[in-house]
Amino acid sequence: MISRDADVRLRDVAAACGLTERAVRAVVTDLEAAGYVTRTRHGRRNHYRIVDGTFFRHPAEARHRVGALLDLFADLDSGPRTATVNGDHDDQNP
Repeated sequence: MISRDADVRLRDVAAACGLTERAVRAVVTDLEAAGYVTRTRHGRRNHYRIVDGTFFRHPAEARHRVGALLDLFADLDSGPRTATVNGDHDDQNP
């Protein structure tokens, strides 16, 4: 959610994930400490930004960018695809 809306409230992230706000705040704080997310204050709200070009920490994934994974999930926002009678999706075989 942070990659989609930089001004999202952690309360809303918690509600969407089924976690407590405190748990989400701890995760975001850890991500910030590790350099994956930055937080800046805009008035009374926080503004979050995913740091572009960061890589996964585990050696098996260390050559992969975190942003590439987030890009995969961003495509899911285009909405559900409906299947036709023959099983094709509406955006296939026009």
